[in-house]
Amino acid sequence: MALTAVAPSAVRLPFADRGPVSDAVMRHLSGLTDFADHTELARHAVARTPDACRDEDTALALFALYASSYGSIGQVAADLEWDARLIATRQVLEESLENALRATVPVPEAPAADKDAVSRALFTLTKPSPGPSLSRHLAKRATVEQAKEFFVQRSVYTLREADPHSWAIPRLHGRAKAALVEIQADEYGGGRADHMHSAMFAAAMRGMGLDDSYGAYVDAVPALTLTSHNMMSMFGINRRLVGAIVGHLAAFEMTSSIPSRMYADGLRRLGFGTDVTDYFDVHVEADAVHEQIAGRDLAGALAEDRPEVLSDIMFGAAACMAVDGWVDEHIMEAWSRGDSSLRTGVRL
Repeated sequence: MALTAVAPSAVRLPFADRGPVSDAVMRHLSGLTDFADHTELARHAVARTPDACRDEDTALALFALYASSYGSIGQVAADLEWDARLIATRQVLEESLENALRATVPVPEAPAADKDAVSRALFTLTKPSPGPSLSRHLAKRATVEQAKEFFVQRSVYTLREADPHSWAIPRLHGRAKAALVEIQADEYGGGRADHMHSAMFAAAMRGMGLDDSYGAYVDAVPALTLTSHNMMSMFGINRRLVGAIVGHLAAFEMTSSIPSRMYADGLRRLGFGTDVTDYFDVHVEADAVHEQIAGRDLAGALAEDRPEVLSDIMFGAAACMAVDGWVDEHIMEAWSRGDSSLRTGVRL
């Protein structure tokens, strides 16, 4: 029986291109016919970029390709998810990003493949540093404008919170799978749509006077912010990287509880109410529990059951710490100069 393809809408994606690769990819995803050979363009781009993590053109192109799989951008026809030309381009960009991460992210020596040893190693890796931090700045000194920028930067992932890690569920088995489902059940609100963490963040954005529609601020954020999301998507979508997405989630949960308390305190200091702070207050308690499950029952159990992925567990955790640290450094450096951390002059 022949398959019937759904015709693309031929409506341009709602993002401004950042170069030839993102332009060609988005034209293809939009159903337009005048797109260039984006796979060849991608090969040229990755060959000449000095830093795949900070390349604006390739980061946006990869983000748009992942948006097709998530279904997060309505203009993309569902049948294009598996278009061979788009997949070929995605593979070129993924290889470049993964190679860049493996070359630049410092990964600690892997512990023994024992859940207690793995948990200890992950807690050591994610131990907060005593220096300046974005969460402390939000708690003590941030302006309302900076708080809104913070929400814009976080919206690229948090309006789809938990989705990148959920790709791992069918790739896991036994104890690790049960642990991940336990964490994700909380992330998705325990069956209550308004308690989904993504929905709570959307409510907080509305309380800040911001647009809570997905992708509304993609044009405003730099490549590093897109790379943070792209990294999660790459780890989650590629089955061979299941260890990396598990390590990433473990580090993500282990570094959430205390900063969330500081973010909530800072927002209260600025005069915002519970419609804005509830999202962060929920994470103070939830992630204090999740970090224990993620360290021992998820990452530790996976390492015991599949020792061959232990090195990727540590890589994923280290990559989470490094890339999100780079994003925070970018924001703090811009603010220290009195500048915006955003790419465009968005009115917030």
